[in-house]
Amino acid sequence: MDADSFTPIYTCNVFETCDPVQFHRDAQRVYIQTNKGGLDLTTLALLDPATGKLETVESDPLHRVDLGSAWFSEATDELVGTLYSDDRERRYFKDQAFEADYRWLEKKFSGREISVVSSTSDDQQWLISAHGDVEPGETYLFNRDSQALAFQYKVREKLPRESLAPMQAVRYKSSDGLEIPGYLTLPKGLPAKGDAKALPALLVPHGGPWVRDEWGYNALAQFFANRGYAVLMPNFRGSTGYGKKFLNSGNGEWGTKMQDDLTWGVKYLVAEGIADPKRIGILGGSYGGYATLAGVAFTPDLYCAAVDIVGPSNLLTLLAAIPPYWEAGRKIMYARMADPDTPAGKKWMEERSPLHSAAKIKTPLMVVQGANDPRVNRREAEQIVIALRDRGFPVEYLCAPDEGHGFARPVNNLAMFMAVEKFLAAHLDGRYQEGGTPEVTARLKEITVDPKTVVISKKLDAAAVGVPKVTADLKPGTYKYEAKLAMGGQQMALKLSTTIQDGGGAWTVVENVDTPMGAMLDTTILSKDSLTLKKRAVEGGGDKPISADLDGTTFADGAGSSFVIGCLPLAEGYTTAFRNFDLQRQKVKLMQLGVAGSESVTVPAGTFDAFKVELSSADGGPDKSTVWIAKDSRTPVKISTVLAEMGGAVLTAELLP
Repeated sequence: MDADSFTPIYTCNVFETCDPVQFHRDAQRVYIQTNKGGLDLTTLALLDPATGKLETVESDPLHRVDLGSAWFSEATDELVGTLYSDDRERRYFKDQAFEADYRWLEKKFSGREISVVSSTSDDQQWLISAHGDVEPGETYLFNRDSQALAFQYKVREKLPRESLAPMQAVRYKSSDGLEIPGYLTLPKGLPAKGDAKALPALLVPHGGPWVRDEWGYNALAQFFANRGYAVLMPNFRGSTGYGKKFLNSGNGEWGTKMQDDLTWGVKYLVAEGIADPKRIGILGGSYGGYATLAGVAFTPDLYCAAVDIVGPSNLLTLLAAIPPYWEAGRKIMYARMADPDTPAGKKWMEERSPLHSAAKIKTPLMVVQGANDPRVNRREAEQIVIALRDRGFPVEYLCAPDEGHGFARPVNNLAMFMAVEKFLAAHLDGRYQEGGTPEVTARLKEITVDPKTVVISKKLDAAAVGVPKVTADLKPGTYKYEAKLAMGGQQMALKLSTTIQDGGGAWTVVENVDTPMGAMLDTTILSKDSLTLKKRAVEGGGDKPISADLDGTTFADGAGSSFVIGCLPLAEGYTTAFRNFDLQRQKVKLMQLGVAGSESVTVPAGTFDAFKVELSSADGGPDKSTVWIAKDSRTPVKISTVLAEMGGAVLTAELLP
């Protein structure tokens, strides 16, 4: 790298892996993991950036899986060991002393896997975690000289270990003979019902899909095994960790061979006498949610119950919603799926979208969604809910207004699984726990949605949407707000101010947000008569060129947007739509505005009789804001905005005196 440019030293394509691991102790070469070119399994190698010379250090001695990780001495920077995640972890050592101490720990914690979390600079003390399928994890400080272990803490210390069920690695053949690895967890101490040991079973495909499941403690597997289910977690083709060929064998196979790998997993459970074919369900999140919907749409006679958690139902709308800051991810998805901008790619997407086969679904289905999901937005859930509802097919729907891609709040997770276990028990004859705490029971009622009430707004034509007529004018001045950003149970205090200046022929509005990471400045120039946007400049976060056809005028966009809304003819029941420009996606988005009613609002500046104005994305996206506009001054006195791009974080601002 020089002052003006970067010089490539090692490259690979989207179907390959090449990542730096650590500098060699000579400070000239670098350890990398790579499967470039003819390599199938990811290999540890040494690269000389100056010459480009590549030296192979090690690949899996058993030729089964990719390199998992490399372990280096803190004292010498020497490579001391490598790790491979096969059915279980395998380690290979380059240093006899390290190996001797590690093997001593393995004997001490028989049946568990040992992770060295960190080490002192002289390598004499290790912080270790001993974990396994029936042990979520115990952490110790290990003195290598004295072989003394000092207990530190236990993960999930209240969980009764004696009630946990062992997890076993299994392998079975798919439709084309490809061997599929996976993990099976069977109920502990539960008498089998019926003939042999046939049990209700639950197939749980992982998300991603370009990740993998591994052996060890898995809360989902343990929960459902406790409820009496045989739980199979397959690493279907397209999963990572088993080599480039296995990963790439999933390219273009969403809904087809990737789905076959799940179907043949069910056949394996039945053939082995493990599962009752009349009591088999499927549950998954993200890609696993897609696989769940695909399972009931494309193999409608296979499953007896299904739970889709934040899964896409329409691959075309899924990819259309990808924001520009995921551009690298978009290219990978196009390469591994199909390009929807081509006729063949669009056809591929339609054929593999469960929504287009919703008429075939006859399996009881529960759909779970986070209202602020930026990856798989709410429309993905509600499209399939509406499709089933409109043909008179029963469907259950949970939607948490304060969640994104998956549930993070404990009360929401507990409410969801309270509903899920009862739903599965009704259709698969498993067990469930009746009742719950008052808080969780109340929350479940709040997030349970009647499918009859689900409505997706018709997509508006951006070119047909005009500019709302304003009936008031802006008022010059500086308005200061006390603001906070709430995310993941934590809050960050912010300072926000808006200054409105009369420039004669136009209004200039400057919005300043003072954050712990620095100031952000948004400046907009508005036309004097219509308050439409003439020019906008955003500072903070780096320069980013934008080139887009707006196909019309934007309104209530950028700095001062809430003040512009206050200039509309607001009244209870008033609605309108207008264009905004999405800076992240770099394209026009349509906003729907409605006055939900009147409220008395108390903020630091006082108590105000205000209109409650709700704004949302007209295409069903996760954008959502509520603005309280004082009726007398038409000043925004309180603002609450959901930031979908930040995982559903909520920004709240209140007017200061």
